[in-house]
Parts: sequence; C-alpha cells; structure tokens
Amino acid sequence: MMPMPMPRPPSDPAAPSPSVEPTTQPLPPGVIRRRELRQQRRAERLRNGWRLLVFSGLSAGLGLVLLRQGWMLRDSSLVEVSGSRLISREQVIQAGQLRFPLPLLELRPRQLAAQLATVLPVEQVRVSRLILPARLRIELADRQAIARAERRRRQGSEQGFIDRFGHWISRQQSAGIGLAPGSNLVVLGWQERHRAALAVVLDHRSALGPGLRQIRFDLDGSLWLTTAELGPLRLGPVDGRLERRLEVAANLNRVLPQQMRGRLPRMTDLSDPEQPELSLADAVTEPANPGGTAARKPFKPL
Repeated sequence: MMPMPMPRPPSDPAAPSPSVEPTTQPLPPGVIRRRELRQQRRAERLRNGWRLLVFSGLSAGLGLVLLRQGWMLRDSSLVEVSGSRLISREQVIQAGQLRFPLPLLELRPRQLAAQLATVLPVEQVRVSRLILPARLRIELADRQAIARAERRRRQGSEQGFIDRFGHWISRQQSAGIGLAPGSNLVVLGWQERHRAALAVVLDHRSALGPGLRQIRFDLDGSLWLTTAELGPLRLGPVDGRLERRLEVAANLNRVLPQQMRGRLPRMTDLSDPEQPELSLADAVTEPANPGGTAARKPFKPL
C-alpha cells in the first residue's frame, strides 16, 4: 500500500502575511541638482511677477497723480501769448473759453486754434502744449488789411477790409490794425462764397501790377478787375479757368498799353481766355463808327 499524503493544516486568515520591503535606490546627484534648479527658477519667476505687479501699480498711481496734478494749468500765468501787438492774454483766454485749473492733456490744440482764429482778428494761430514745465503756448499772427472792401447786407452795404487771404475784417476788428501803406485797392461785392476766388486773385496781384485798382463780384457771380493800364477787365464766372484768365490778364496788362499808345479800352473781355476781346471807343480813332460806339475786336492771347 502506498502512504497517503498528510493534509496541510489550514492557514489562519488572521495571521499577518510576511511584508516585502520595497527597495529604493538613491537618485543620481545630477538629477537632484536639476530638480533644485527648477525649484529655484520657479521661485524666482514668482518673485519677479510680484515685483512687476507692485512696480506697475506704483507707476500707474504716480502717473495718475502726475496727470492730475503735475500737468495742470493752475492759472492764467501759465498761458503764453506771443506774436500779436493788439491781442492780450486775457482776450485769448476769453475767446478760447479757458477755465482754470485746466488739465493740459485734455486740451485739444487744433480745436482751440480753430476757435481762436474764428473769434479773434488774427491771420494765423498756433497752439502748443509744453510739458516741462506745464504751460500752454499760443502764437498769433496779426491780420494785415491790404484793401478796403464792401459787402451787401440786408441792412445795406457794409464797409470793411480784407486780408491777404480774402478774409473779411470788420471795422471793429480792424481797430488798431490799419491799412497796408500805399494800398489803393478796393473789393466790391465781397461774399464768403467768393473768398477762395478772391484769394487766388490776390495771389496774382504782383503779376497784375501795381495798377490794380478794383476787384468786383457781380450779383450773378461774374468777376471784374479794373487796372490803371487797361481799365475794366471782365473775367467772367469763377470756375476752373480763373488761373488761365489771370495769366492772360497779366500778359495783356504788361504788353498791351505799349500797343494802345495811350488809348484806354472801354472793356476787355477775358471770359474766354483763348480769345480775348477788346471794346474800343472809336469816336475819334475809327471814323467808320461815328458816335463813339464800341467796336469789339478779337485779340490774340499771349
């Protein structure tokens, strides 16, 4: 008979099982060093972030204080006005409606310059903001009246002056300005819508010569000039050919008096600058037209 195997005794579930201790190996020195460097960099970035936040807050606060307190015009003494013999600082402040204290950075130089040019009798206005120290500089150029002028109003005609840009100068505004020496030019029929055309004519004044006596705008918008050498010149409507008409008028004014031999045309029509026409009084010089009738003769443009 074969021997029977002996049965194993049942294991006690309450009996602790033998534990297996994990085996840990020490990290290499290089890994430990890199880990320490990463931690140091993370801490440094955190400190730099806090520094930036604190400095930004301080800068914003100081900037706000500087804007509100440092660049503030406390009184009118910080407004510098130059270039005008007639307009005082108080007049500029009143015309610009400046109220103190005035934040310098809230002021708009172009808007203020346009407002002053509209209210004050000046030809040019330049406004500058100066930071250190905070002040406002306003440079003015007085208008120079170059001609007497007349314009039609509902109450009748009004007498005044014009400057070299064709702007109207009332008698109240002209107080102390005076008329340019030697000026005997008169502008009739001035209107704001004719100002640009008038400025073009005034720009050609030297080419037209010192004999220019009158500039006239009719009710229908026709432009007339009167010179001592040629008498009345009809330039016609104010349009894109005005420059060409003025060139022809200047050439005729320079060479035609020599050809006329002392005679003065009754009228020169330059409405078509390529075919100017002269109206001559022929009572004496042209027997074919007795009674002094005008003969219109075409003249070759120069």
